[in-house]
Amino acid sequence: MLLRPKGFSRVVLNHTLRMVHAFIMVETAAGRSEDIVESVRALDAVSEAHIVAGEFDIIAEADAEEVYDVLHASSTDISGMEGVAKTKTYMALD
Repeated sequence: MLLRPKGFSRVVLNHTLRMVHAFIMVETAAGRSEDIVESVRALDAVSEAHIVAGEFDIIAEADAEEVYDVLHASSTDISGMEGVAKTKTYMALD
């Protein structure tokens, strides 16, 4: 039996592992979006990242095997970058 931290699980459909897909919104300090988007794109969990206009400055698309991996990319890797003011993560349900 495989033990996981409480609240974390794998999604299995038809005995096939399904990746976790999420969108990470990033607010940056003024003038930092171009530098930060390149660093975000370099992360293993991030499949795409774009500078956008609106409440947030960057939207990153992330794919990982576990929810924990997406949350780590958002709350540790991206939030820890110099010039990142805040992040907000949305998990895709479809």
